[in-house]
Amino acid sequence: MKAKVAVLISGTGTNMAALLYAAKADGCPYEIVLVASNNPDAPGLTLAATEGIATWARAHKGMNRDAFDALVDERLREAGADYVALAGYMRILSDGFVAAWQGRMLNIHPSLLPLYKGLDTHQKAIDAGDKFGGCSVHIVTPTLDDGPVLAQTPVAILPGDTADSLAARVLIAEHQLYPPTLAAFVTRERSPDWLLGRARALAMALPEADEVTSHGMPCFGIVKGKKFAYFTHDHHGDGRTALLVKISGADEQAQLIEMDAERYYRPAYFGDGWVGIRLDLGDTDWDAIADWLRKSWLAVAPKKLAGLMGAAEEF
Repeated sequence: MKAKVAVLISGTGTNMAALLYAAKADGCPYEIVLVASNNPDAPGLTLAATEGIATWARAHKGMNRDAFDALVDERLREAGADYVALAGYMRILSDGFVAAWQGRMLNIHPSLLPLYKGLDTHQKAIDAGDKFGGCSVHIVTPTLDDGPVLAQTPVAILPGDTADSLAARVLIAEHQLYPPTLAAFVTRERSPDWLLGRARALAMALPEADEVTSHGMPCFGIVKGKKFAYFTHDHHGDGRTALLVKISGADEQAQLIEMDAERYYRPAYFGDGWVGIRLDLGDTDWDAIADWLRKSWLAVAPKKLAGLMGAAEEF
């Protein structure tokens, strides 16, 4: 199933077009489900509509930022968007909107971040005597142009370059950079390496946790103690990427599987005291995974260590 992406624009929408045409390839992991704008006259809207993409626009003038962003958010959710791609969206977003799409919204910026946030990036690079300008794709956070950078392309600054001539070449680089970066981003939640990294960070944050390899799988336990979690990818050819955690027994295992048989399963060779939680469905609740790991850790932790953890959490 392809990830559903909404694109926000304010003008010509050339980066939107790059994403749209990349999405036409059979192997592209995303599809554009909506192009929205704060400028009803944005030329990119006409292009998107002509290509059969749903569009929506409303001028933000006369509305406060929170109210306008709530309206945009409503349209994105009506369109079924999983992710948001900002493509020349010339409007600062409200903290509430950013929070609503935390970890699922990207932006492309015409500089090699963290250099030259905001506007006039090309002139700033030229004035600084830089050898390269460029572009960056980053995850959107409340601070302008400050989120984690996913990919960058440097673009050489030529003798005699103006801001306009440099901008024209950087725009070509943007069109090349944004589609594959978005494609990689929307598929990462099914990537075994990325999933292992997330699970490992949560497991190793628990007191006295260590990691070893057991039964051919990364395994997390308490130092010189029992194991509380296993990470499994296609183990015994089952086609799953999952986390195995301790549970109370057969009744809890059966209840979980009955509640959500796609997500929970009985792991082979582990018995009734464990449950498998699939991580490769694309909608993992990592706060819930952290809770599962903590409960599993508590199930095997020595009483003294568990008591210390409980006491620490009270403060």
